[in-house]
Amino acid sequence: MQTAQIQRIVRNLSIVVVLAAIIAQAKVLADVGAFDVTRFFAFFTILSNLIGVAAFALLVARPKAPRTRGVELLRAGAAVYLTVTFFVVIFLLSGVDVQLQLVWVDVVLHKIFPVIVVLDWLLDPPRVRLGTRDIATLIVFPLAWTGLTMVRGAVDPAKWYPYPFLNPANGGYGQVLVTAVAITIGFVAISAAIIGLGNRRRDAQPEPHPV
Repeated sequence: MQTAQIQRIVRNLSIVVVLAAIIAQAKVLADVGAFDVTRFFAFFTILSNLIGVAAFALLVARPKAPRTRGVELLRAGAAVYLTVTFFVVIFLLSGVDVQLQLVWVDVVLHKIFPVIVVLDWLLDPPRVRLGTRDIATLIVFPLAWTGLTMVRGAVDPAKWYPYPFLNPANGGYGQVLVTAVAITIGFVAISAAIIGLGNRRRDAQPEPHPV
């Protein structure tokens, strides 16, 4: 079986499994009367996985279409956001309830899909060379998400935040700011690494075949 065929199969299966995981988790919460759409989609995990699904869906729907900068930025963004999700869960959210009660859902969204998306980026590198300026584009989403999350938590009657490190009740806004800055630096570093690795792989394969 050719590499292109394997990539198509993996992308299709990933879309199905990730969407099934998100739906299954939403159903679990709904069954116990705990599903709140504004809270469910406030989790960066859910959003980053949906961005990954969108990137794969574009590749699956238009396998022979030219790869524009926009498409490659979406793929790079998915790789960056899911890599951050992977490491944040390991180092900052170990043992924390992030509303993923089903073990298989937790494994798919926090571990398996992030690895698949990064491998997909490396095995099928960007057709358009990305540059340092694209890092600024990639961090717009997490910065906007952080700002909206803080506003949402402040106006929420229960003062609910999706992650404890963003909750000012845990050390005040100063501690939140320090953590947010550290994570932003992490986003920049990972964005640079993803773009750099993608460009290196691209340069090693000057004439990629459509997949």
